[in-house]
Amino acid sequence: MAYENLGESALDYVPCRYGKSKLLFRGPKRKLTAPYVAMIGGTETYGKFVETPFPALTESVLDMPVVNLGCVNAGIDVFSQDRTVVDICSKAEVTVVQVTGAQNMSNRFYAVHPRRNDRFLRASNLLKTIYREVDFTEFNFTRHLLTALRATSAEKFAMVEQELREAWVARMKTLVSRIDSRVVLLWLSSHAPDRAETDTADGADPLFVDSDMLDAVAPFVEEIVEVVVTPEEIVDGFAGLAFNEFEEPVARGMLGTVAHARAAAALDASLRRLL
Repeated sequence: MAYENLGESALDYVPCRYGKSKLLFRGPKRKLTAPYVAMIGGTETYGKFVETPFPALTESVLDMPVVNLGCVNAGIDVFSQDRTVVDICSKAEVTVVQVTGAQNMSNRFYAVHPRRNDRFLRASNLLKTIYREVDFTEFNFTRHLLTALRATSAEKFAMVEQELREAWVARMKTLVSRIDSRVVLLWLSSHAPDRAETDTADGADPLFVDSDMLDAVAPFVEEIVEVVVTPEEIVDGFAGLAFNEFEEPVARGMLGTVAHARAAAALDASLRRLL
């Protein structure tokens, strides 16, 4: 992930802040004058390496402002704990929540950074007790941590994975309950939710999340929009990304511009039914 900070980025994301939030969002900054649609999510919602990400594409056809509150590598925690974000979403006509992975959030076993959710902060006493042979000072990122835990003991890791799944469902319900507007979940991935991605090293987001977990949250939202991008679409969409030579390794992990176009089309159909 160090590649992200090398050299001048090929895109100007016009970073901006809203209210008292300490988070930097992608601009240009939108006026929070009703009516508008809010969108929260991770790297794809933010639109890393994408000149016109799906929130902006949706805005162009919906004829209504769309406030992009996506954050790179975000988990559920970064939004649920930010009062400004919750307030903006609550005043929106509809809030779109991109489904993010279960690895980037605090749980019974470890804590993550409150704003950079992919950053591992510390292990709990419970995890230290279970994994006595592991030196947790070696880890800075959640995926690195989880990959090492799985390699150390698949049997012990099953407990960690189950905790992440249960915590994700509980945290998602909490987030939705705090948003006083209609909520649409967006599944945007290279795999369908009927098979959970569990490759902690290189697996595509949303990591560990499956259809059973979505079903548990479904009664609390208006709709779940599923966009599954094919390998061919990812290859085609990669050609449309903007990045410098240092950013290329990270860019190759993105879904690409075709995915954003498909997400915008799917969301447009869903939002028009609700607005």
